Amino acid sequence: MTDKQLRLTIIDELDFEPSVEAAHIGVAVENGVVTLSGHVRSYAEKIAAEKAVRRVKGVRAIAEEIEVRYPHDKKTSDTEIAQRALSIIAWDVTVPDAVKVKVEKGWVQLSGTVDWQYQRQAAENAIRKLSGVVGVSNLIELKPRASASDVKKAIEDALKRNAELEASTIRVTVGNDNRVTLDGKVHAWYERGVAERAAWSAPGVKAVEDHLMVA
Repeated sequence: MTDKQLRLTIIDELDFEPSVEAAHIGVAVENGVVTLSGHVRSYAEKIAAEKAVRRVKGVRAIAEEIEVRYPHDKKTSDTEIAQRALSIIAWDVTVPDAVKVKVEKGWVQLSGTVDWQYQRQAAENAIRKLSGVVGVSNLIELKPRASASDVKKAIEDALKRNAELEASTIRVTVGNDNRVTLDGKVHAWYERGVAERAAWSAPGVKAVEDHLMVA
């Protein structure tokens, strides 16, 4: 697929995504690397646009330059965002109370320690939807729960079970600090996300570095 064809396919996918106002997003493609520009009405819409592009076959990488612009009459103070963030975390049974929130100019920083990656991700997903948020830095750490060898085996087994992946083309390396590195090749960009989620599903994983190539 040529860059021109890939660009048109991405634009079609953005138009198809109901949560995205595609007319305000610019798309440029060079050697399979996609640059997104323009502006959106919320941080949640920005994430939705990026996810839509990741679904398109042929995308090798994404440079994300989309700006979040809220109408002036809907501007939310940092204090209001922080209070709403704490409330939504308190109500979410999947997010431990240990998660801490800091807000500066609409940018939310999450910190603290949790046991599982899904808890870490749930906290970020909840905050993304709040009005006034322009970005999220997820600095929540995971408590180590297993040895490196156990983590490696758990990830490799998860990859083999996944019907969307060719597990034999993916190499898994786990350091003594339970940081996982994925190397090798996948057939489409979205498969990188599938492999990452499989890696994060293993108990004890503290970080995942995705070096997978799309080929």
